[in-house]
Amino acid sequence: MTMISIPILAFFAMAPAEENPMTLKMTLYEMSLKAQALPEELSPERLEELDAMAAWVADQPLETPTELTFICTHNSRRSHMGQIWAQAAAWHFGLNDVRTFSGGTEATAFNPRAVRSLRELGVAIDVSKEADNPVYTVQLQSDRPSFEAFSKTYGDAANPSEGYAAVMVCSSADQGCPIVYGSAARFAIPYIDPKASDGTDAEAATYRAAAMQIGTEAFYVMARAAELRAQ
Repeated sequence: MTMISIPILAFFAMAPAEENPMTLKMTLYEMSLKAQALPEELSPERLEELDAMAAWVADQPLETPTELTFICTHNSRRSHMGQIWAQAAAWHFGLNDVRTFSGGTEATAFNPRAVRSLRELGVAIDVSKEADNPVYTVQLQSDRPSFEAFSKTYGDAANPSEGYAAVMVCSSADQGCPIVYGSAARFAIPYIDPKASDGTDAEAATYRAAAMQIGTEAFYVMARAAELRAQ
C-alpha cells in the first residue's frame, strides 16, 4: 500500500477543530485506523520507543496491575491526554490489567483547553471538586470504573510508587528528571506542547491535533502489546 509522507503534526491536524464534537466510539475508531499507518509515518527512532513500551506492557504478569505514569513538567496537558487515551486503548484491546496515571515534576492544574479538546472527542469529564486545581471525574466506559484527574507530581500518593513505567511526554521533564524514583522502566515519547497556541486562532485545532496524536500513538502501543501477548 502506498503511503503519503507528510509531517507528523500536519497529519494529525487534518481534521478541523470546527467539526461537530465526536462520540468516543467515533474517536477511538479513527485512532485505531491512524495507528495502523504509524509504522510508515513515524521515524525509526520513535517507532522503536513505542515498540519497546508495547513490549514492556506485554511482558508484565497478569496477576498484578501493569501501571504506567505519564509525566510532563506541569501535569496540565500532555500527561493527562496520555493517561486518558492509554487507558481507553488498553481497555479497547482487552488489556484489563493496565492502569494509567499522570503526574508532573510540579503540580499546576488540568488545563481547561485540554479538558475541552478531550470532551470534543467524546471523553466524559466532569468537575467533581472546584478549586484552583480542580478534580475531574473521567468515565470512559459505562462498564469500567471512573477515575479522577487532577494536577499532581508524579510521586503523589494517588500514583504508583514503584514498579511502574515512566512515560516522559515532554522533553523538559525528560531532561530535568534523570531519575524517576520507583519506576521499573522509562520511555521518552515527547510531544510538542499545545500551550504555544493559547490565545490564538489556532488554539482549538492545535489542542485537537495534540489529543489525536497522543491517542493514536497510545492505540498503537496497546494494539502491539495485545498482539505480543497473544503470540
